Amino acid sequence: MNPSHLSGPVLVLGSGLLGASIGLGLRARGIEVVLSDPSPSAQAVAVDIGAGRAFDPAENLAPQLVVVAVPPDVTAAVVAAALLRYGSAVVVDIASVKGAVLAELQGREGLDASALARYVGTHPMAGRERSGPVAARGELFNSMPWVLCPSEASSAHAIKVAHSLAIDLDAVVFRFTPDEHDGAVALVSHLPQLMSSLVASRLAETPSHALSLAGNGLRDVTRIAASDPSLWVQILGANAPKLLEIMQGVRTDLDRLINTLSAPTAPGARLDLAQLMAEGNAGQSRIPGKHGGPAQQYSWLTVLVDDKPGQIAKLLTEIGEIGVNLEDLRLDHSAGVQVGMVELSVLPARRVALVEELTARGWKVIQ
Repeated sequence: MNPSHLSGPVLVLGSGLLGASIGLGLRARGIEVVLSDPSPSAQAVAVDIGAGRAFDPAENLAPQLVVVAVPPDVTAAVVAAALLRYGSAVVVDIASVKGAVLAELQGREGLDASALARYVGTHPMAGRERSGPVAARGELFNSMPWVLCPSEASSAHAIKVAHSLAIDLDAVVFRFTPDEHDGAVALVSHLPQLMSSLVASRLAETPSHALSLAGNGLRDVTRIAASDPSLWVQILGANAPKLLEIMQGVRTDLDRLINTLSAPTAPGARLDLAQLMAEGNAGQSRIPGKHGGPAQQYSWLTVLVDDKPGQIAKLLTEIGEIGVNLEDLRLDHSAGVQVGMVELSVLPARRVALVEELTARGWKVIQ
């Protein structure tokens, strides 16, 4: 068992995917976790999977830490209640928007400076495509960003406890102000969600035969459009000011593009289109690369595999035998043909050798 930075007990309010995953991760460290959820069934499932024991209202619990893992629209109210009920506990929340929660707490009657000193806003940047405690995993936060957003009132002790929570769950800790955090997630999380949903909405009445031509490009762009609408209504509403600034910039770019495409053969039109694409290239190149390091340019190649069991495993095994490390991998299928396409990303210096070796072993590589 790995040593823990927390002593516990830790009270987790909310036993959904994130709350239950926090419980599982802390329990693996030997920390006592108590779970409370307004849904008896959700709480019971979280208890059954080992995320903690059920909260007993009659118990005189004195938690070291209270983790508020509830929907964004009720986060501030639950944090305030926890600060008042547990006068010696540090209270953190894990909502995806920080400024609105802090502003509501600062304006709430009954919370004095000593109470706000025990509060730290945090945001673990982790999740899954499924929700609820049945999807929880104790390793959910491993190597994922966990942002600490203390306010000016947060005490050094409260910040240390919040930091210990993230460290115990093997997350990578970042520290932002609430305002910096909300601006950052508006760009890197909330904007992609909106753009994905907008693109996917164009498909609602598209003829099926047109969608049969869809490839990985469309799937990549629209993957997150399947997200929970009720949750995103809360997130987008809470972070509307930051998101609006970015969307206005997007509107300016769209207007520019529409004007250019309205006269695509006019003088300068092709140059403008090229500049728009180049600006996208420049932005994409700034996204951190593997292990969070500087972005690198990788080479891609595509290998055709029969659509039957064991083919991808065989391909990956042989790539390992060749001694080439894969930087990324994507899967696609050829429309109407029982053939899969495995797109492989490698360092440019290893591409030619990998193509030659795979071809010699009988694989069909598309250059």
